[in-house]
Amino acid sequence: MNHIAIVEDDNSIAEMLSFHMKAQGYQVTHFADGEVARQNLLRESYDIVLLDIMLPNCNGLDICKELRQKNPSIPILMLTSLDGEADRVIGLELGADDYLTKPFSMRECTARVKALLRRSQLAAPVEEAIESVDEKLSIDELNLDAGSRVVCMNEVLIELTAREFDLLFYLAKNAGRVYSRSQLLDAVWGYSHDGYEHTINTHINRLRNKLKRSNGKSEFIQTVWGVGYKFYRPDEDGS
Repeated sequence: MNHIAIVEDDNSIAEMLSFHMKAQGYQVTHFADGEVARQNLLRESYDIVLLDIMLPNCNGLDICKELRQKNPSIPILMLTSLDGEADRVIGLELGADDYLTKPFSMRECTARVKALLRRSQLAAPVEEAIESVDEKLSIDELNLDAGSRVVCMNEVLIELTAREFDLLFYLAKNAGRVYSRSQLLDAVWGYSHDGYEHTINTHINRLRNKLKRSNGKSEFIQTVWGVGYKFYRPDEDGS
């Protein structure tokens, strides 16, 4: 049984989330205080965290950053206010996998939770990107192993979130092909995100920071202006 941590100080929202998550068969633990949640999340093990930003005693963004440093693979779904655009972007940059804007439907929330859990548990890897859980890719100094979800560059382990790995593997497997943000959202996130294209931007930026090259070659993930992104092919360098 998956164990969900709900960190939300609005009791009506927390009760609604708890009711629907329990109805899906999940075990639920609720925290209304930010500092209490922070200490517990760093100490105990959960399968996914639904994390509000505005919390008493400890900001949800600070919790996200600290939790991501301790546990790179745990799925984090941020809960944000309608006018909290900056907070949503910061949350994604700090390592959140996805976000929901209040007010949100329980149907959409449940879909997001299920999608995040599937990817973190490898029950359903990205279908178009990973045909076999044993598949491996090697491009220049970058090596990806779908079975172990391990990424190494120059034999140094690169820690990625589950969503970052899926996005990187999808692009790398289809190196040279250009994808729009909406195509990447559909393929990697598994459902439409109308107006959520900047989710891709923040994940791409995080991947680029983690995969910086020291040999002066082009970045692994390249921007195609007006279209989207692609993963470079070695022959594009003329090498």
